[in-house]
Amino acid sequence: MEKLIIYVPERKSALVKELLKELGVTIEKEKMDMEAHLKEIANMPVWTDEDLKPIEEAREAFNSLKPA
Repeated sequence: MEKLIIYVPERKSALVKELLKELGVTIEKEKMDMEAHLKEIANMPVWTDEDLKPIEEAREAFNSLKPA
């Protein structure tokens, strides 16, 4: 068996997959590189309590509004 990588326009993807399946082609989904993903997540910034304070204050102010 031969591995083939093809790029298909999004709007024609379902049609191409259907045709290939009819021909007996196995379609594999891309597998996520979990190690790289975990490293990427580890480098994401974290919001501090100070960062969240204005959002919390705005939420409290919004919730304190009374309907007219």
